[in-house]
Amino acid sequence: MAAGVSVLLFAMNEVGIGKRLVERVGQCVMTCPSTACYDGLAAEPKVPVGSQLRFFGDRYQISKRLGGRRLWRIPVMDGEFLVDDQFGIQPAVGGGNILILGRDQRATLLAAAAAVAAMRGTPGAILPFPGGVVRSGSKTTSRYKFLHASTNDAFCPTLRAVAPETHVGADMGSVLEIVVDGLNLAVVETALRRGIHAAAAAVALRISA
Repeated sequence: MAAGVSVLLFAMNEVGIGKRLVERVGQCVMTCPSTACYDGLAAEPKVPVGSQLRFFGDRYQISKRLGGRRLWRIPVMDGEFLVDDQFGIQPAVGGGNILILGRDQRATLLAAAAAVAAMRGTPGAILPFPGGVVRSGSKTTSRYKFLHASTNDAFCPTLRAVAPETHVGADMGSVLEIVVDGLNLAVVETALRRGIHAAAAAVALRISA
């Protein structure tokens, strides 16, 4: 039997997480050969997932009870897709972050990679961006009225001389961000602490948030 993968999804509210779960499971898990999808979070409340995806079975789907939980068997071309009827959700913490400032791009990438490797072992935490590292960090304002966020000019090395405020020293040529989401504050703090220690032990010149 193949090993399973544990996935955490985050959204801004209960309605949002319910919609995103149905979309992601339907588009990314059900479409993949040989997969099944089970609720791995023992939490309340519950949101409907399998009970929404079952309609893809076009009335050929079958409800099944196993160990007190309800699942759906949805016929697909390689057999069946088995999915839990409901999935647990809970309040969580999103957007914890550290900024790693380095001498150049290579040195900063090395420090960021060390931080990511240390943080990924934290149970209950995820690094939501590809590879765990973000180069396009943002601030929550913009000079364009239609935008709610824009480039974090205070940490852009190329804007050091023209930005209203800069946190990039003359010896710093690159800044990378690592964002952490977690099931609770303690989890996020643990991941951030591990990342800070790892980056500092590498070649980071400065670490901020």
